[in-house]
Amino acid sequence: MPLNKEVKTKVISDYHRHETDTGSPEVQVAILTSRILQLTGHLRTHKHDEASRRGLLQMVGQRRRLLAYLRKNDYQRYLALTDQLKLRHK
Repeated sequence: MPLNKEVKTKVISDYHRHETDTGSPEVQVAILTSRILQLTGHLRTHKHDEASRRGLLQMVGQRRRLLAYLRKNDYQRYLALTDQLKLRHK
């Protein structure tokens, strides 16, 4: 289930570092977070959708790796992003 174009554009504009930025770790984590929230809502109503559950777990793992990368390379950006997205951090 991809995000709507308007939602994705809004997320990118909220978390980009410069005007043409679409691939920085902050943008990738924000997009994954919105997709995770969307898929979590889907799985609440469709409890037996195992294919979507597998995709959700893959997205959570990818977000975790991106956050670990950001934490290792720029801790202040990591803290700012986790506060904005209301994610737990170490």
